[in-house]
Amino acid sequence: MNLGMETELIEFKKSTGELKEGIISLASMLNKNGRGVLYFGVRNDGEIVGQQIGDRTMREISQGIANAMKPQVIPTIIMELREDKNVIKVMVEGDERPYSAYGKYYMRLADEDREISPRQLRGLMLSASDSIVNIESNNQELTFNQLKTLYIGNNLTLRENTFKQNLNLLTRDGTYNLMAGILADANSYSIKVAVFSGADKTNLIKRNEYGYKCMLVAVKQVLDYMEALNDTLVDVEGSLRKESRLFDFPCFREAWLNACLHNRWSRQTPPAVYMFNDRIEIISVGGLPDGLTLEEFYEGKSKPVNLELQQIMVQLDYIEQTGHGVPLIVSRYGREVFDISENFITVTIPLDHKRNVKDSISKTAKALDGSDAKILELMKENSNISVSEISRRVGLGTTTVTKRIRRLKEEGIVERKGSKKTGQWIVE
Repeated sequence: MNLGMETELIEFKKSTGELKEGIISLASMLNKNGRGVLYFGVRNDGEIVGQQIGDRTMREISQGIANAMKPQVIPTIIMELREDKNVIKVMVEGDERPYSAYGKYYMRLADEDREISPRQLRGLMLSASDSIVNIESNNQELTFNQLKTLYIGNNLTLRENTFKQNLNLLTRDGTYNLMAGILADANSYSIKVAVFSGADKTNLIKRNEYGYKCMLVAVKQVLDYMEALNDTLVDVEGSLRKESRLFDFPCFREAWLNACLHNRWSRQTPPAVYMFNDRIEIISVGGLPDGLTLEEFYEGKSKPVNLELQQIMVQLDYIEQTGHGVPLIVSRYGREVFDISENFITVTIPLDHKRNVKDSISKTAKALDGSDAKILELMKENSNISVSEISRRVGLGTTTVTKRIRRLKEEGIVERKGSKKTGQWIVE
């Protein structure tokens, strides 16, 4: 029987004579992934050779881990019978990185344990202190109605008495953590989309803010706004009609969602989108996750900075755990669109050179036609007017009116204050 190959999460040792090397592997895997499995009685090619087990074997393993690894972890050690041969399986989990073994620090890379440099160690310690589930939120008076609505929209139920624990919104002390803060109905984080008329930041055309609310709601609003700006270009030359877009929206979507997921929120700076006449820049705070090489990044291997946030985004269908986002962008635009430094990752998506963003913004402005003007006029006359009443008086279907109002909201021309029944329209 063969147990397969060694991985970032699995290590094989022929016997407990390699206990020291095994403990180093456990610390290495904890530093990389927060968990790991070590087998004694298995060759490194996965073939079972068996492990002799005496009265003190299991205790020696436990004591060896306790004495050599800091901070201490409590391993699960079990004996398994495989092909009439004894195998010892050691499992560890921990979130108190960095872990040392025999006074040194290691990081798991594929199936190897590599001693890390002082710089990498500092980064590892910083990433541990940066965890959004360990940092206490400045605001402890939080509500989560918007987040609950997102779950309901995905046919998922949150139990009122357990969802805070299940979604990891609490610190170990039971207070709201930073992730709870960014997912709450109201917070201090503003996500900005800025549009400039040239190739630099000299002339600002428009700045939209989508923050101060549940981050996942703001993220979706940014996607909707950018999709609205992504005009269809039509080439009617020749015998065939050809359509193209101002930019590749699937690539933008992947870049934007990755920026929000991997952003170092502890540094109090949300990700941002800057749109120029020749490109879009998506900027997130923080460089590559510790232990992830540049080559692994381009291959689509993922090591989430915010693992607990990733789990929520997967549940709500914002992202998939396929790792296809970066390879998709690279296949479309090449590696050069990524600018990765110690403190920032910038993804630059070029725009179609046949058009520029000024044309797109102008088209959006021209879209304020007679029907839009009539809608705004009715809202000014009666700030409590319903969509159905607007539909009747303008002569358009309610779906069309709703879409027009949504666009007017995105452009900052109109705002809705309050609930659907008792709220009011505010026209800029």
